[in-house]
Amino acid sequence: MPLSPDPYAALRNAAKYVKQFRSKTFVVKLGGAVLTDPRTRKTACEQIALLWAFSIRPVVVHGGGPELDSLCDALHLPIEKVAGRRITSAPVLDAAKMVLAGKLHTDLLADLQAAGVPAVGLSGVDAGLIKARKRPPVLVTEPGETQGRMVDYGLVGDIESVDTRVVEHLRSADYVPVIAPLSGGQDGAVYNTNADTVAAALAAALHAEKLFFMVEVPGLLKDVSDPSSLISLATLSDLASLEAEGRLTGGMRPKAHAMRHALVGGVGSVHLVSGKQSDALLEEVFTNEGSGTMVVREHPVKHGEAKG
Repeated sequence: MPLSPDPYAALRNAAKYVKQFRSKTFVVKLGGAVLTDPRTRKTACEQIALLWAFSIRPVVVHGGGPELDSLCDALHLPIEKVAGRRITSAPVLDAAKMVLAGKLHTDLLADLQAAGVPAVGLSGVDAGLIKARKRPPVLVTEPGETQGRMVDYGLVGDIESVDTRVVEHLRSADYVPVIAPLSGGQDGAVYNTNADTVAAALAAALHAEKLFFMVEVPGLLKDVSDPSSLISLATLSDLASLEAEGRLTGGMRPKAHAMRHALVGGVGSVHLVSGKQSDALLEEVFTNEGSGTMVVREHPVKHGEAKG
């Protein structure tokens, strides 16, 4: 097979992104569905390891919905979700602690260590990282409905403040923080908090260059049943239109809210990439075309400008 005219072209192209993003903060949120399969979890960890090796400064946040569902099933606890968000009773919160700050958390740390990442596990409770208050009952209107209803989400925390000192202390020693989405109240209460919300709040507080959501699908889709309907670039107004049209359903609704929070909070761009597709994160960062969806505040990328 003949060699390409420049076998190092891809390396040269990636090098400009390495230079551009060196020492920049990337917050990477790993969805629970990505973490459930050991192979996809390992692949995600290897990609994060490469970012770290290139002196990009990753902070990892993880969910754990599918494993929490499995534990709730085993414990005969009801699984209730409204508008993509979990209703958390006291027994469900105990199960969430077991999964989010326990087995799943430890397995992720072990895979990151195996990939060469000096990962340190935290939850939002550690050192007051994520302070929250109990969410009051809220009016929720499901897609396709015209009448909303009041929903009490139980022991779910709405974030009040983020204290990044423990994260910065770890990063100053070149450790990679890995954060489970539990939050703490001023009175010592512990709350379940949506991992997308935690990732967005951390990204804003850390002045991150990019926030990544690694998900099951290739990115933001015009038609959720058609993976080929990928939207490669979107703005906040595009998100609002998709939501108004009922195209954002299930877990994508809290993600849209989190993306808005991050972008309004100063994060440079938010990316949805596949956690199932090999090297999708690296392709999104180190190539012009990317692999998933990049969401920006207002101004789209100009013609000919690199997506990354």
